Amino acid sequence: MNTQAASYGGIFTVSCKDANGNVKWEEEFPNLVVNTGLQSMNTQFFKGVTYTASWFMGLVTGPGASNVYSADDTMVLHSGWAENIAYSQTTRPAVSFGTATTADPSVISTSSALVFTVSSSTTVAGAFLTTDNAKSGTAGTLFSVGNFTVGDRPVVSGDTLNVSYTFAANAV
Repeated sequence: MNTQAASYGGIFTVSCKDANGNVKWEEEFPNLVVNTGLQSMNTQFFKGVTYTASWFMGLVTGPGASNVYSADDTMVLHSGWAENIAYSQTTRPAVSFGTATTADPSVISTSSALVFTVSSSTTVAGAFLTTDNAKSGTAGTLFSVGNFTVGDRPVVSGDTLNVSYTFAANAV
């Protein structure tokens, strides 16, 4: 049987600005699309199951060097990493996506960057995408998670993290 394969992957882009709006650092980093994320994609598309268009973004706490991501991670069980909730928003910011391209790869991105207003000095190691908006919440589907490639990033109260996400589906 001759089949065509596909690959999927995403990139988080983060910009950190100080309280005066000056850029402190910027970084792009890849993510791991976990098994529950892949299952959700297939189920929603091929089975036509009731779909929720609600996606939310969270932050991963440092130290990132000790974070271990697994394809088996879920919102309930992700023993290799923890969520960072040191931001002033009361819930995880809601993600809005633009229109997917029709090219190969088909690419979709957040319509705008999501804003995290840092409320206390902390270390941020990365980000994740989920269907649960509750900070520290364990409901919903974990789609993807990733670490900064250059290591943990210290942030202080008053900093703002602007985070966007781009996802690509590629026929290989």
